Amino acid sequence: MVHEFRNQSSLSTFILVEFSEFPHLQAPLFLLFVSIYTVTLVGNLDIILVRRLNPKLQTPMYFFLSHLSFLDICYSSVITPKVLEILVVEDRTISFNGCMTQFFFSYACVITEMFMLAVMAYDQFVAMCNPLLYTVAMSHKFCALLVAGTYIWGGLCSMTLTYSLMACFIISTFNEACNLLIIMASYVFIVATVIRMPSKGDLHKAFSTCTSHLTAISIFHGIILLLYCVPHDKNSWLLVKVESALNAVMIPMLNPLITKM
Repeated sequence: MVHEFRNQSSLSTFILVEFSEFPHLQAPLFLLFVSIYTVTLVGNLDIILVRRLNPKLQTPMYFFLSHLSFLDICYSSVITPKVLEILVVEDRTISFNGCMTQFFFSYACVITEMFMLAVMAYDQFVAMCNPLLYTVAMSHKFCALLVAGTYIWGGLCSMTLTYSLMACFIISTFNEACNLLIIMASYVFIVATVIRMPSKGDLHKAFSTCTSHLTAISIFHGIILLLYCVPHDKNSWLLVKVESALNAVMIPMLNPLITKM
């Protein structure tokens, strides 16, 4: 969100300007974001409940997917309600503590989800490259440790960013580089394994299994790179605002839709 200071001496309150200079867009955006948020909640809750109720889905892949859905719900719920509020009310202020709290939880969700996608890439790698050892390698205890590690790392990184905003570039760059390295390494081995498969049926099954995960990764990292790595001038400021808002509300909605491809 875009902030302006009401009191620069105390920095106790921020004014969320967002789309206030485009009043004709506020009503359509409100309806759009409400619809997206509703689909996000319903779609991700559906994945969590179906996974819990269906014994056939008690596998590592769906275990990680249910946590990805939980993170999508949390991330969307941290950002979207405030976005909706500032689109319909005249008082667009937020306290410093409220802003920092939102910052902490939003970045914790983003970083945790980033590495959850990397964990899912590793799961695909083990399933494709070591199918006979998959059950042993991806035991329930090990999967739980991987998930716990992503939450702990996300929380620690977000806490560091919240208390030391100057470290934002270093931590963000490190996390993005490490994440992409894990994903790329996993899929290099996957592709090498798939190419050696003699049957076309096996090839098709292998690629279809990876398609939804690769799509989610491409959208997630593509939007991040577009927002933070591509230079924007003042003339494209509205586009940046729309991209930022869609990043907060669109990605959590897309994940459950992609997994049902």
